[in-house]
Amino acid sequence: MTGHQLRAAGLSLAYDGREVVSGLDLTVPPGSITVIVGANGCGKSTLLRGLARLLRPVGGSVLLDGEPIHGLPARDVARTIGILPQSPTAPEGITVADLVARGRHPHQGWFRQWNAQDDDVVASALEATGTLALAARRVDELSGGQRQRVWIAMALAQDPDVLLLDEPTTFLDVTHQLEVLDLLLQLNRERDRTVVMVLHDLNLAARYADHLVVMQDGAVRALGNPRDVLTEDLVAEAFGLRARIVPDPVYGSPMVIPIGRVDGHHDSTDA
Repeated sequence: MTGHQLRAAGLSLAYDGREVVSGLDLTVPPGSITVIVGANGCGKSTLLRGLARLLRPVGGSVLLDGEPIHGLPARDVARTIGILPQSPTAPEGITVADLVARGRHPHQGWFRQWNAQDDDVVASALEATGTLALAARRVDELSGGQRQRVWIAMALAQDPDVLLLDEPTTFLDVTHQLEVLDLLLQLNRERDRTVVMVLHDLNLAARYADHLVVMQDGAVRALGNPRDVLTEDLVAEAFGLRARIVPDPVYGSPMVIPIGRVDGHHDSTDA
């Protein structure tokens, strides 16, 4: 199990002076899959950006192995934490192979130049995400689903101990959604990678999460094993959704069957 500890302590995050996450405490269990869920606008993507050091706190701190993450060298953080943001952008004209190879940059330096091991890691990341046949293609020529798998390949090529992914199943059809989530599950189980991801689909979240974090209004509303966390009352309060919770007939995880919206519940644009 990876020994790296990632923790938010009294974390507050804001955009343009508007506080989105307020005084949040969260410890990411090492070597597990943590899934963050919540209604649009609850702050789940903002939290992930804060954990990834992409957004500086306005209060509290993010700690990596007990040290404030913003005080650590960027290259050291990049060797430990890989991030797939919600809407990544690639340089114009770059090929798939070149983009995925950029994941190896944190491992380069004055005394450590590109070598055969880097080639192997990049090839393995391409193969694992089903993008090896696309290696010579330009990223801007690909479909949305193909691009998403290429970005995941770049994160895998970085070979971090902790993977943070914001909606990794975006643009993917059902088959590829499951392939990507199964890949992340395999990385977690076989390579002890800690995985933290934001998902919108509650049933997929419940199926794949060891540790489920439900956010509401910029704070943690509930957390723990999905079987303990997902209740009909919680879904009504946090998502404004009337639903029945039944066991998934295949996996036994909680399965949310929507009935309808709770009157008076309104969402805003996700943050």
